[in-house]
Amino acid sequence: MRTITSSGGKVETVTVRRTESSDAHAINSLISPATVAVFGRVNVIHLLEKANLAVTLSNAKNEVLAHAAFSDHPIGDIVDQACWEPFLHDNYSAEKYTPLNTLFLHLFVAQPIFSIGSAKEIGRMAHNNVWNEVNGMVSNMETMCLIPFHLFHSNHYYDDWRFCYRVEDHDDLTHIFAEQTKALTGSYGTYFLAELIEAQDDENHAAVCENEGTAVGFISVSGDINLKLLNECFELGPFNGLYKPSPEDLTETAPEPEGEGTPGDTNTISPQGSTGEVQYEMNLTQKDPCPKSKINDTVSQACAAKPQGSELTLKPRVSVTPNAFCIQLFEKVTSITFMKPISLFLPQDRDFCIISVPKLAPEFPLLQSFLRVVPHHTSSLPQELYIFHRSGLLKTFVVSLAVSADRPAVCDMVKRLSLHESLLEDLDMFYQAHRDKDGTPLQAFVAQVQNQLVGIVIIRNEEDIDYIRANYNIENFIYFSHHRYEEHGQLCHFALNPIFQHYAKHFLKEVLRLAHKSCLYYPIYPSYHNQKNSCAHYLTSVLNCMVPVRPRRQIVYPLEELGINAPSKQITKDQVSYALNHINRKLTMEPKVTINARIVVVGASDTGLAFLEVLAFCPHLRFNNMTLISTHGFPGYYTNEKMRFLSMSHSSSDRDHAQMSLRSWINVVTGKMVGIDRAAKHVLVSGGRKVPYDHLILCTGQQYQVSCPTGVDGSHLPPKSQLPAQPRRRYTGPVPSNLFTLNDHHDCVTAYQWLLNNFVELKGNAIVYGNTIDVYTCVETLLCLDVQGYRIHLVHLPTTEGSSCSPRSCFSNPTVEKAMKKALEKSGVHVHHNCLLAQMNDGQNPEPITSLSFTSDSQPLRLECSVFMNLSSKGVDYDAFKTINDACLVYDGRLVIDTTFHTNDSTIRAAGPLTKFARRYLADQWSHSSFNSREVGQELAAALLPFFDPTLEPAVNSPADLDRLIPIYTQAKIQGGRLPGGYSYLHATKPEQRPSAGREILTGRIETGNYFHLHLNQYGMVETITCLSLKPFPVSNYLCLYGKHELLLNRLCSRYDEGLVHDLYSYFREKWCLAIYHDRFADFEQEMHQIMESTKVQDHNDVSISELVQRMVDEKLDIIEEPNVFLKKVFETSGGLASLKTSTLNYLRYNRYHLTMYAQPGLLIIQL
Repeated sequence: MRTITSSGGKVETVTVRRTESSDAHAINSLISPATVAVFGRVNVIHLLEKANLAVTLSNAKNEVLAHAAFSDHPIGDIVDQACWEPFLHDNYSAEKYTPLNTLFLHLFVAQPIFSIGSAKEIGRMAHNNVWNEVNGMVSNMETMCLIPFHLFHSNHYYDDWRFCYRVEDHDDLTHIFAEQTKALTGSYGTYFLAELIEAQDDENHAAVCENEGTAVGFISVSGDINLKLLNECFELGPFNGLYKPSPEDLTETAPEPEGEGTPGDTNTISPQGSTGEVQYEMNLTQKDPCPKSKINDTVSQACAAKPQGSELTLKPRVSVTPNAFCIQLFEKVTSITFMKPISLFLPQDRDFCIISVPKLAPEFPLLQSFLRVVPHHTSSLPQELYIFHRSGLLKTFVVSLAVSADRPAVCDMVKRLSLHESLLEDLDMFYQAHRDKDGTPLQAFVAQVQNQLVGIVIIRNEEDIDYIRANYNIENFIYFSHHRYEEHGQLCHFALNPIFQHYAKHFLKEVLRLAHKSCLYYPIYPSYHNQKNSCAHYLTSVLNCMVPVRPRRQIVYPLEELGINAPSKQITKDQVSYALNHINRKLTMEPKVTINARIVVVGASDTGLAFLEVLAFCPHLRFNNMTLISTHGFPGYYTNEKMRFLSMSHSSSDRDHAQMSLRSWINVVTGKMVGIDRAAKHVLVSGGRKVPYDHLILCTGQQYQVSCPTGVDGSHLPPKSQLPAQPRRRYTGPVPSNLFTLNDHHDCVTAYQWLLNNFVELKGNAIVYGNTIDVYTCVETLLCLDVQGYRIHLVHLPTTEGSSCSPRSCFSNPTVEKAMKKALEKSGVHVHHNCLLAQMNDGQNPEPITSLSFTSDSQPLRLECSVFMNLSSKGVDYDAFKTINDACLVYDGRLVIDTTFHTNDSTIRAAGPLTKFARRYLADQWSHSSFNSREVGQELAAALLPFFDPTLEPAVNSPADLDRLIPIYTQAKIQGGRLPGGYSYLHATKPEQRPSAGREILTGRIETGNYFHLHLNQYGMVETITCLSLKPFPVSNYLCLYGKHELLLNRLCSRYDEGLVHDLYSYFREKWCLAIYHDRFADFEQEMHQIMESTKVQDHNDVSISELVQRMVDEKLDIIEEPNVFLKKVFETSGGLASLKTSTLNYLRYNRYHLTMYAQPGLLIIQL
C-alpha cells in the first residue's frame, strides 16, 4: 500500500497492481479526448492482451484511479515492431535505447487530480519489473513522433560506494539493520556488524553505500569458502566446482570482444538440467563490466542474507585456485545492477559470486538475477545456493535472426547436448527453406553478448492451435479471439548460457517481438514417446519462464449420430498426449514467487498426486523442492489393457498423466519410507537415503497385505470357537514367488509378465482370494489372458459384521451381484464362500505354493495352486505403521489428524485412507476413505497454499468452534473396471453412510447387457450412477450427471414416467445433453445462480428470487396460484429470464468449437 496526493492536497491510499481484464470497463471510463489525441483510439481489452506490462492504481474501494500499458514496440504504424531500434538510432539519436531497457507507453489514463502522483507510482512499479534502468517512450499519434522519458531515476538515492573501514561506520549502519537486528543478533551475537567490519582482510571485504554522507546500503563479502562442502552438496560440476580451470581444461578461447575494457579469464561453463543427463560447453572471454561511472538504478525494499557460518571455513587446496566469493550480509541491495559499483570492491580475480539463503526464506529481488544451483540428492544442508557470474553484468545482450555464419558457434555451443543433432537439423532447414519437413514455417534467433553467441531459440508456427484451445485451458491466460492464428508459435529448441540465465524471459520476449508472435507453446511428450522436439526438455530453465497449462476434460461425442454437426476432426482427432507449457507477451514481465521449502509427499496415491498437481499448476508460484517418495516410483502407464488386474477410481488416466507431466516439476525417490526423524526433519528411505523436509505429507493409503495363514490343520476342522481369535495376523515369512499381492501398476505388470511366462500356457490352478471388486476385475483379466475358467478358483473370505469387504457390499447393487454370479457360472469359474486361509503347502515350505488349505463354516477346502492372487484385505502397510509409531505420531488404528490435516507434529500432515479423525470429533464413522481421494488431495493443497501464496490470506477471526466440525466433501466416490462376462462397470455414489430417500430410474437388463440405474434423492438430484454394459460407454460423460437435477436432464422423471425413456444409454447420447458434459458447464451453472440471486422482484419490495422462495417456504407470502406458476410469472416480469437467455447464448457461442450441434442466432439451418 502506498499513498499519493492529488493536486488539491487530497491524500489517497492506493494499491499498485497488475491490470486485470475486469478493469477494462473502468479504464474505458477514464479515456478522454486528450487521451485519444495522444494514443489514438484504443481497444482496452486488446491492448491488455498484447501489452508486456499493464499497471493499475486502485484505492481502498477498488476504484481504478489510473492505468498505464507498456509494450516493447512503438504504438501505431510508425515502424515495424521488429525494426524500431535502428529506426530510433537513425532518426532520434537515441543510441542508449535498447530492447533491454526500453518500454513504450501505449496508454496512460488517470483521474485528473491524481495524474502526477499516479504517474510516479506507475513508473516505480515499471522499474521494479525491469531490473535494468528503464526508459520509456510515448508515441504521439497526431504528430507521429516519439517522446522519450525516464520511468525512474535511482541515482537520486544512491550515489557512492566505498570501503567500510571507519569505526564510526558501525553507528551509521545500525539504522539500516533496524528491522533485522533482533534476528541477526540472536544468530550472530550483539556485535555482529562490528566484527564484520574489523575482520576485513585480503579475503573479507565490506562496503557501504552513501548518499550525501549518510549510509544507505551495506554489503559484506568473503573469499573464505568451503568449496569442498559445496561440491558435495550441490551440482557445481558445470561451473568447474567454482575453481579456476587449469589451462588444459580450456579447449578453445573465443576472440577478444571489441570495445574498451580489461579482458578477464576464459571460463568453460557446462550447465546441466535437473536430471543431470546432459551438458554443453561454452567459452566466454569476459569484458570488465564495471566502469567507474555512476549507475542509475532503484531500491525497492530492504533485504538481508544470512551470514555464512563456520561451516563454510576454507580448507586450502594447494593445487586448485578458488574462483568464487560469497556474499555474507547485505542490506538495501535489491537489484543486480548494484553489483556494478560494488564489484569494484570485490575480489577482481574471481568470476563467480555465490549466496546461500535458508530454504524457508522468501526469494528477494536480488536473487532473481542469480541462478539457483541444483542440490545433490544426498544434500542435507537447509540452505539454497545461488550463483552469479561477473559477465552476467554485461548489458549488450542482443537478440537477432540467425544467419548462416552463426552455425559454427551454434554447433560449438550445443555439441554436448543430448539430441543436439535434432536442433542442428532444424537450424539447417531454417537456413535452406525457412520451413520444416512438413512445410511449416520455421524461425531461428540467436542471442549474442559482446558479439559472441550465447543462446539460440528455434520456433515454428503452431498449426494445431484449434486442438490446443479445445484440449487445454489456454484461455486461462489469453483471450483467444484477440490473437491471430499466425501469432501462435511452438518452441522447438531453447539453449542459453547459464551465465545469462536471468535474461531468459527477455530472450523469449525478444523472440516474440522479432517473430511477430504473441504466444509460444512448448509441448512435453511422455518418456515412452519418441518425439524429436522433446529434446528441448533438457533445459529446465525454459519451464521456469513458462506456465503449465491444465488439460481440459473432453466430451466423448457420438460422432455417427451427430454427422455433419460434429466438431471438426482437428478437435476430435486422437493424437499422442503431451503436457503443454505457455508464455505470452503479458507473462514475459510477470514474476513468479519462488518457494524453496522442501515439500515431501510419501505415497503416489490419488490423494498425493492430486496434492502435487495443485501446487505444480499454480502459474504464479514456482516450487523448487517438491519430492515424491514412492515404493515403485511415479505411477507407470499400461501398454496393454490386459495388465489391468485392479479396479479403477477414474481419478486420472494414462492420458491425464501424460497431459500433466508432473515429473517435470517434482523429484521422484523410489523406495519405501522406513523412518521419520522429527528432530532432524528427514525421512529415511529403504536403502539408507535421507530425504530432508520442511513440510511432510503422508499419503501412503492402505494396501492389500500378504495373507497370514491361521495355521489350523484342515483335516481336523475345529469348531469356530477354536479358530484363532485374530486371523488377520501379519505374515513375516518369505513371500513365495508365485504369490502376488497386487496394489499398483508395478505389481500388475510384474504379475502379467510372470503369468505369461509361467502359467497361461501351462496347467494348474489360479486362486484369487478376497472379497473386494478387485477380485472380479482380476478374474476377468485372467479370462482375457485365455486362462480357462475351470482353472480359476475365486475364494471369498468370511463376512464379518459391519465389514465393508464382502462379496455383496463391494457392489451395493443386487442386480450387479446377480450378473456376476451368472457370468462366473457361465465361464466355469469355481466360487467358494466363507473360506479362511489356513495353510500353504500343508504347513511346509511355501516356496513355491503348490496347495492352499482353507477353513470354512462347512467342510475344509484344499486346492491345488500354481499361482495365488491375494486381494484379501487392505490395511496400513506395516513399515508405514512402524515408521509412524516410532516417530511418536498419534496412531489409533490409523494415523490421527485434525480437520486441517495436521498430525500431532505441526510440520507433518496426512490425508487419505491412511488417516482417521481424532476422537474428539465424535465422528468415527467418517474418514477420508469415505470420500473421493482426489478431492481430499485438492483440499489438502488448499490448506497448505496460504503459507506460500502471497495472493491468499489465511483465515482470520475464525469461529472458535470451527475445528469441532469435520469437513464433508461433495464429489462422488467412484469405482469401475472390467468385470467377468465382458461387462464394463461404473459406480459413482454420494459419500454417505446411509442411502437417502428418493426414487430410482432404471432401464435395461443384465441379460441384454445395457443395465443403467440412477438414484435421485428427495430433491431430484442424481446421487448414484450404476452402469453395467457389454459395450464400452463414455465414463467421463456419465460422471457429469452426478449432482445434476432431473429437470436439467430434460425433465428426466416426467419423461420416464410417461414411458418415453426406454434406454438411458441412448437417452444420454442425444444431442441436447452434450452441453452438460462440457468442462465449462459448471461455470455456466454458477453464472445462472448469480443471475437468480441478483434478479430483484419489484412488486415484492425488491427482494431476490431466492428470498421470495424462502418467504413462500416460511408461509410468509400468500399466493393464490400454484407456486411454480407464480414464480415463473414473477421471474419473467423481473427481467431475469432475458438475462438467462443471453447468458445461455453466450455460453454456446463462446464454446462453439465444442458445441457445434446447437443452433445459434444468425446460423443458417438447413433441414434435410
